[in-house]
Amino acid sequence: MIKFNNTYDQLPEKFYERCLPEKCSQPSLISFNKKLAQELGINYASVDEAELAQIFSGLKILPGSNPISMAYAGFQFGHPVSQLGDGRAHLLGEVNGFDIQLKGSGRTRFSRRGDGKSALGPVLREYIVSEAMHALGVPTTRALCAVTTGDHVFRQDGPEPGGIFTRVASSHLRVGTFQYFAFQKDIDSIKTLLDYTISRHYQSLEGLRSERDKSIELLKVLTIKQSELIAKWSALGFIHGVMNTDNFSLAGITIDYGPCAFLDEFQFEKVFSSIDVNGRYAFFNQVPIAKWNILRMAECLLPLIDENQDMAIKLVEKEVVPLFDLFEEKRMIALAAKLGINDYQKSDEYLVMMFLTYLENQSLDFTNAFRNLPELLKGDSSFYPDTDELKAFLIEWKNRVQEIEDLDKINPIYVPRNHLVQKVIDDAYEGKFDSFHELLGVVTSPFEMKSGLEQYARMPKANERVYQTFCGT
Repeated sequence: MIKFNNTYDQLPEKFYERCLPEKCSQPSLISFNKKLAQELGINYASVDEAELAQIFSGLKILPGSNPISMAYAGFQFGHPVSQLGDGRAHLLGEVNGFDIQLKGSGRTRFSRRGDGKSALGPVLREYIVSEAMHALGVPTTRALCAVTTGDHVFRQDGPEPGGIFTRVASSHLRVGTFQYFAFQKDIDSIKTLLDYTISRHYQSLEGLRSERDKSIELLKVLTIKQSELIAKWSALGFIHGVMNTDNFSLAGITIDYGPCAFLDEFQFEKVFSSIDVNGRYAFFNQVPIAKWNILRMAECLLPLIDENQDMAIKLVEKEVVPLFDLFEEKRMIALAAKLGINDYQKSDEYLVMMFLTYLENQSLDFTNAFRNLPELLKGDSSFYPDTDELKAFLIEWKNRVQEIEDLDKINPIYVPRNHLVQKVIDDAYEGKFDSFHELLGVVTSPFEMKSGLEQYARMPKANERVYQTFCGT
């Protein structure tokens, strides 16, 4: 069914633990992403739902699969943790260059005091949001499969039905992977990991011979990729929730959809994550955090850049840090494009900030405020409260933008809003999955307005609001 080609498990065993998923009692299929399976070259034609559930719960290990759990460390909310790792995940192997990983599949040596399992809610959230992000054009992990386990897990509010999610990623390499060995001062393993990262994701750098050049160029290309990624997040009102270094991808993709959320009413410093009590990963703070994470990656590579740490730091400051301006620039380019500005100039930042400040002051819905701009340009301002701020913006905007015919291809009408995802989870806990499949269908066609789906485009009502999102562990 799946032809695995494993490369990570060819690295020294200090990089991972070989371990099998734990058994679950009665796995049952919720959803299998047939289109993604076809793209990966997975032949599922002769496999029924019961067998799919066994395979993607870890009960049945296919030939060629060598399950491992990856080692990594990380800075969590700014605090170093020298060992984290896949405490509830098993990498089954690779298919055509993509990792196939089970999440919620049981304990590993990295589980610490956790049970290694996942409640069903986080499984459904990640499935919906990752597929929505893909449809919105954001580099991301993907959802291949979701199953129920037939067992319960115990969380803050008591027993919950268990689930297992199958995640597809161009890799699961993170800044935290390098930090795992940096904390141990294991320079040889950092060299091995550097070469592996380049061979897997940045083959254009393979011709570089010195570790100094490889390290500097990797930091530069990572900065560019992450600046593009964060710009896409910003343009969609997406808040990651846990931008710790262990969730910061070296492939430049969005990884880990724990306490993530999309903005309803716009706020620059909006936070949903229940564990982000100080607002470290607030919406508009994602840019400075991304820079901070890259500097933590640079620290891991300093011994490879120069034996003299001061010289290595100066080289990073000279070659890499100037690229950090790309984060603000690309974010503004993406937000300006949502206003119909396709030839961004630095002066347009003022116009973007005028509009965002107006949205915040009026508590307007982020997605709908941009989606309704064509009507506003035509003179229909019914969505927008009439204020002096709006009048000033309109004068500046109409002087800058004449036509915005293609704006509906940039500004979505449907995103997986928190209250919609919560409704799916509530239904699933009662054994009903129709709302899951319906929401998935809506958010994977995010730009095309369809009749009868108005409830998926509106802001939540007061009694529907979800104020906090939670990590799945």
